[in-house]
Amino acid sequence: MDQLSTKSFLFFLTLNLSSSLVISTTFIFVNKCNYTVWPGLLSNAGIAPLPTTGFVLQSGDSKSITPPASWGGRFWGRTLCSQDSTGKFTCLTGDCNSGKLECSGNGATPPATLAEFTLNGSGGLDFFDVSLVDGYNVPMLVVPQGGSGDNCTSTGCIVDLLGACPSELKLTSVDGKENLACKSACEAFGSAQYCCSGAYGSPNTCKPSSYSQIFKNACPRAYSYAYDDKTSTFTCASAAEYIITFCPSANSKYPSQKSWQGQNPKSDGSDSSPELNNGSMVYVGAGAYDQSEISCSTCIHIWEYKIILTITMAMWFLCHIFHF
Repeated sequence: MDQLSTKSFLFFLTLNLSSSLVISTTFIFVNKCNYTVWPGLLSNAGIAPLPTTGFVLQSGDSKSITPPASWGGRFWGRTLCSQDSTGKFTCLTGDCNSGKLECSGNGATPPATLAEFTLNGSGGLDFFDVSLVDGYNVPMLVVPQGGSGDNCTSTGCIVDLLGACPSELKLTSVDGKENLACKSACEAFGSAQYCCSGAYGSPNTCKPSSYSQIFKNACPRAYSYAYDDKTSTFTCASAAEYIITFCPSANSKYPSQKSWQGQNPKSDGSDSSPELNNGSMVYVGAGAYDQSEISCSTCIHIWEYKIILTITMAMWFLCHIFHF
């Protein structure tokens, strides 16, 4: 075998072995709320769908989902859901209007807290954020595991914004006694200034409003309006897992759940996690996440990465020994 043929053989062998060990990503959904959450899942246009587009997550439960390569889309939590006598499924917040548990390609009805992802995007990085642009309905925290990069860190909104929500933005129960969610100013008023549309459809013309600033002050790392990119978009390289936690804080509360069908609150509300202050946002368990909730797939992904590096270095070494 001549030198060119040998080089080609080694190159394609390395490429084949590496491609067979592509590091996949897993989403782990955890419900620490003292009530049931029904996560909704929506893939971006033209992106392969996930194995499910909606499921039930009882208090204290978790669920893992492995997305296709280069997946992009969003997650949110539906709350106060029920099924009527005809079998129609609806939720008072975050409803996707499918009439079923599965959202089947429908997005969330605002207001809803969103977690948005683009995996294997520009430069091979994962891009993610937690957005309050469509309002707020449930506390949410995103914690990357096994990734790298200066901007690979936790983000979210874990505080109770229902109490701080201005009256004109509140989504209330039919009787007006319970505050269920907090609308965005765009959703509440529909003006171009708040929606960053028309004459305000650029970063130069659309600026933070007094309403978006309420969200930003409470949750500095979450998107508060459409052009809040600089402080709200995060990136990771080769993250093995992303843990999406609803109500990560022991202090996360919701309006009285006992009056709502389908909710099973824990009477004691027990959920004690250490609070960590990183200087810009208080995270609960972000830096020292409960390892019992992290699957062993993180270790598996790390070993896969090491195997790829080992094979590549071995081929390089052989080429130099035999002067290929």
